[in-house]
Order: sequence, then C-alpha cells, then structure tokens
Amino acid sequence: MSISVLDALYSVYQTTPPMGATSDHLRGLFNDFLQGMEEGIIRTASMDNNKVWTVDPRVKAGILVGFRMGKIVDMTNSGQLPFFDKDTYPVQQIDFFAHGIRIVPGGSSVRRGAYLGKGVTIMPPAYINVGAYVGEGTMVDSHALVGSCSQIGKRVHLSAAVQIGGVLEPIGMRPVIIEDDAFIGGGCGIYEGTLIRQRAVLSAGVILTRSTKVYDLVNEQILQATVDSPLEIPEGAVVVPGSRPATGEFAKLHGLQANCALIVKYRDKNTDAVTALESALR
Repeated sequence: MSISVLDALYSVYQTTPPMGATSDHLRGLFNDFLQGMEEGIIRTASMDNNKVWTVDPRVKAGILVGFRMGKIVDMTNSGQLPFFDKDTYPVQQIDFFAHGIRIVPGGSSVRRGAYLGKGVTIMPPAYINVGAYVGEGTMVDSHALVGSCSQIGKRVHLSAAVQIGGVLEPIGMRPVIIEDDAFIGGGCGIYEGTLIRQRAVLSAGVILTRSTKVYDLVNEQILQATVDSPLEIPEGAVVVPGSRPATGEFAKLHGLQANCALIVKYRDKNTDAVTALESALR
C-alpha cells in the first residue's frame, strides 16, 4: 500500500501542481498517505542495521501535494479559538485510550500525518507538525515544537521550549533526527538536519545548526557538518553551550565570541540517574 501511494503522489508532485479541489481519487490517495504516516508505516527517514539514516524524498513530495491541493476552510470548533487552515491538514483525531497517549489540557495540537507512539506525553502548549515521527514513551514538554518531518526516537525527553526544526523543501533535505533515549534540555534549538545519536544529553540552551562547531573535549576533535553529512552528536555525548573567540582585529578589540557547543563528557551511570527522574512524571 505505502509504496504505491508514495509513487502515485510523487508522480503528481512532478506534474502541474494541483490547486484547490481535486478528484476524489487523488483525495483518497492522499488520505491513505496521511494514515500511513500516522501508523508509522510511511516515514520521511529510516535507519538501517548499520545505523545509517536514509531520507525518502517521496514522503515530503506527498506532503507538499497535500498543501497544494488543500483549500482554506474554517476549522473552528464551537466555543474554541478560531482556526483557518488547509482542509487537507486538520488537527489529528487520535484514539488516545488505545495508544496510551496523554495530551494534557492547555492548547497543544497534533496535525494530521504525524505519528505518535504508545505512551507519548504532551504537555501544553506544544505542537507536532505533519510528517513528524515521535517514538513510544517520549515526553514533549511545554512550549516545545516538533517540526515537520523530524524524527524523534523512543523514550526521548524534549524539555520545555525545545525547538526541533522542520523541513519540507527541497524534498531531499534531511530532517532533524533524534535517536532513542536522548535527553534534550530546556530551550535547546536543533535545526538543519542535525543528527543526535542515542543516549546523548544536551544541556539547557544548546543551539545546533549546520554551521555550529562542536568541540569534543574528551576526544580532542571538532565536529561539524560537511557538504555530504549533517552535524552529528555522538552516542552518549553530554553537550553544553560554549563560545570561542571571534576572528578579526575588531572582534579581538571588543572581546567578541562566537557560539559553539562543547562535549564535556560521555554519559555514565550518574548522568543516567539525573535524566531518569522524568520517569516519575509519566
């Protein structure tokens, strides 16, 4: 099912962009596509046995078809704040009891086409966008954004005000990926296809983009993105915000610093004890 739907929508994407109302057949294909993403069958990116992630551009193409053919409708519920959005992307109706998902009252939304694993907890207000994948047991805390197509593993903690950047175009661009058991501290921003390997810990306020340099103080090396690969935070790394002197005489004169990040240690049993405290809130 998923392969034929993806191929069909990709073909539509490559032709004249559909606008507004379209055929019942295309709408049916698109609904199957959304359902496949919500069931976790269709994913923007997947990891093989060698821990290599591969992006499937057909998925983002399918999402873009939905935006192109959608029309703006009134999504306001009686007594609620007004909402006006594409009719192809309403708020997702979730069987919370069947999946053990908790969405605490206070203004959170999950868009259609996002996957939520069993035991996911969402604190208000939070937003999970189309194409995102959130693995079982993950906590999405208050004011957190899980951007379009981002891939979040199992038992991840996204602390308050974490921003996970989304991406739709170009369709081959990597999404942000956070693997299992990672802990992302409050106010962190992770963007531009950054890969966070399993069990990594980001201290509050760490900002990671393709241009961020990460200085590994343990292994005495510099980690950064290349033309062919994203910035990658190693498994179990503990990352804190840092800075380095900015270059040039003007910067030197004024004592200016540029943002970076520092790996100060690798995760051990003491770190596990700290990050495990969140389990008491589930």
